[in-house]
Amino acid sequence: MPPRTQRQLFGHQHRRAWLVGTIAAVLLPLMPPQGRAEDQGVAFMYHRFGEDRFPSTSVRLEQFEAHLEFLAENDFQVWPVSRILQHVERGEALPERTVAITIDDAYLSVYTEAYPRLKARGWPFTVFVASDSVDRALQGFMSWEHMREMKRHGASFANHSATHDYLVRRQPGEDEQQWLARVRADIERGEQRLRAELGPGPALFAYPYGEYNTALAELVAELGYTAFGQHSGVLSRYADKRALPRFPVNEDYGAPQDFAAKARMRALPVVRYTPWDPVLSADRQPMLTVELAPTDLLREELTCYVSGQGRVDVTWLDQDRIHFTVQAPKALPTGRSRYNCTAPDRQRRFYWFSHQWVVVQP
Repeated sequence: MPPRTQRQLFGHQHRRAWLVGTIAAVLLPLMPPQGRAEDQGVAFMYHRFGEDRFPSTSVRLEQFEAHLEFLAENDFQVWPVSRILQHVERGEALPERTVAITIDDAYLSVYTEAYPRLKARGWPFTVFVASDSVDRALQGFMSWEHMREMKRHGASFANHSATHDYLVRRQPGEDEQQWLARVRADIERGEQRLRAELGPGPALFAYPYGEYNTALAELVAELGYTAFGQHSGVLSRYADKRALPRFPVNEDYGAPQDFAAKARMRALPVVRYTPWDPVLSADRQPMLTVELAPTDLLREELTCYVSGQGRVDVTWLDQDRIHFTVQAPKALPTGRSRYNCTAPDRQRRFYWFSHQWVVVQP
């Protein structure tokens, strides 16, 4: 549930440059033959539907309907995100065009607007629920009864913590052990409430605000979850199960051509990168070092962007263009930022990688 100023993909100043590339990815690629098996799928992340007073977290209804129509007209398979993950983990082939719809926070407009449209098409979706808001019957949130009805018609529900707190941020005077104990209790309470009201669900967790660090990610993995952030990207064997990507969708980034480009995006084959931990305190110009797997990517066309700063230089560390670095030219602001990198292959299909940074006050 990012603030109004949070940009899910890029800052506005370089959005036009990105659109040129991504629209090309939709209009120009030589797509594989229909029915070809794939090893990856795309997950989209929504929050609100038709709540125009919250443009940073809401998608307009005409945008959402255009998204669904695009998926139907272009023969996309809409699967539960848990099913995509099972296929990826087992190395099993997915249909050529497979996407998942995920929704965070359990706002009422999920029930009143998204659910009827998805139910009419028979399409599944997953809602990550912050249980305290539901238990308190806060205005603008669904009830457990709403969710029970939706579950009967193919929806699934997963853990988004109980409090929807900024989990990586310690309270005053709190040491690491106290912080870990508090966060563990928060996550476990959210799971207990989900199971009590809705029965067993998928072992999935979405970090509130998409914020995580290494210690939190290891705790979530220890609790048995596959976890999601809010950084953009594609679900594939290259993605880390402690912090999987999804393409965020809101009013600013809900245009049909944007959605179409993301639905057809592929995973940049990043086999490792450092640093993995996104949380920063002192160094606000972090250098990211990335290693790519051998592929037919046009590596000379690799382009990287920094949230709010536009396109930035890519430095290759070897002649084979396997390792590269990217660094923000200016200090990142407090809060969440992204490094985003994209490149085409020889068929002009576009590949994507995103790394989130969280700058906290020292």
